[in-house]
Amino acid sequence: MNPYEVLGVSENASDEEIKKAYRELVKKYHPDKYVDNPLSDLASEKIKEINMAYDMITKQRAEGKTQSSGTYGNTTYDNGDADFSRIIQMIKANRLDEAQSELERMPAASRTAYWYYLMGEIAKRRGWYDNARQYYQTAVNMEPSNSTYHRAYHSMMNSTNTYRNQSYGRGYRNADNACDCCSSLICADCCCECMGGDLCSCM
Repeated sequence: MNPYEVLGVSENASDEEIKKAYRELVKKYHPDKYVDNPLSDLASEKIKEINMAYDMITKQRAEGKTQSSGTYGNTTYDNGDADFSRIIQMIKANRLDEAQSELERMPAASRTAYWYYLMGEIAKRRGWYDNARQYYQTAVNMEPSNSTYHRAYHSMMNSTNTYRNQSYGRGYRNADNACDCCSSLICADCCCECMGGDLCSCM
């Protein structure tokens, strides 16, 4: 989500212009105007989005940052301290070692929720599902309102559970096959002994 697009202002807009746009949108979509209206649910969701966008902008400006226009995974990334655009291109090109090295070189203060999300993307592409799940979970914990992080986390949870269930099932099937083989061998040895022979001297 680009908060400036939600409020209908440019990234270069002044604080006063942003505040004015915010107030006008709140007035337009205020729930009191949609009582007993079939669009009440839509207006309620819209007002939540407006409030979230305004909070994001005010927080970013308080920290001396501006919102980048880049996106990855339907999430707008912050271009304040670290430019993720080059890393994103590396991930898309499957240059995972380079992308991970770039991320790991970033100082701890720059490791935002988006940083953990990208680390999760790299781990997922490598097939390191447990690591990916942990990275996604950290991203969700840092930004609980981000739907992209939630989708990535739940998708990875489902994939991990499916993989484990399949491995668990294969383990039991292999064990059953081994037992069947042993049973057949014992039976054959008994038959040979009855006929005066010995198929397996250890039995």
